[in-house]
Amino acid sequence: MATVELTAENFAQTIEGNDTLFIDFWAAWCGPCRMFAPVFDAASDKYEDVTFAKLDTEDQQQIAAALEIQSIPTLMAFRGGVLVYREAGAMNASSFDQLVEAVKALDIEDVRKQAEEAQARHDAEHGHAEPEASEAPASETSAEPEASEK
Repeated sequence: MATVELTAENFAQTIEGNDTLFIDFWAAWCGPCRMFAPVFDAASDKYEDVTFAKLDTEDQQQIAAALEIQSIPTLMAFRGGVLVYREAGAMNASSFDQLVEAVKALDIEDVRKQAEEAQARHDAEHGHAEPEASEAPASETSAEPEASEK
């Protein structure tokens, strides 16, 4: 599968419209980005059930700034529209394959539930909203699944 080129016009739709998504934030002048590109492209051919996208940080500076991309390459993974991995730096093919498999193995409903619980805790801590009385107390677990670890 070819990679999707992300722009301001398709960024949100790409995240929301794919069960498993990897985004490579890169720039043409970046040596490590050029080294990682073949690994990313090979994975996009290997994992046909996963969407792979690239965002050129030079062409899409507003998105890169909004996401606080400070080092490239930066890799993000989304499962069910929820960010589950974010890390700067290139990976070799073996490590990237392991990451793809770990993210694919995450249960989408569990990821969404953890994200909702984390948002409810955040809102309660910052006075944005009161949790519903019918909700169970939020667990102390992190909203970020273990796939985020290298």
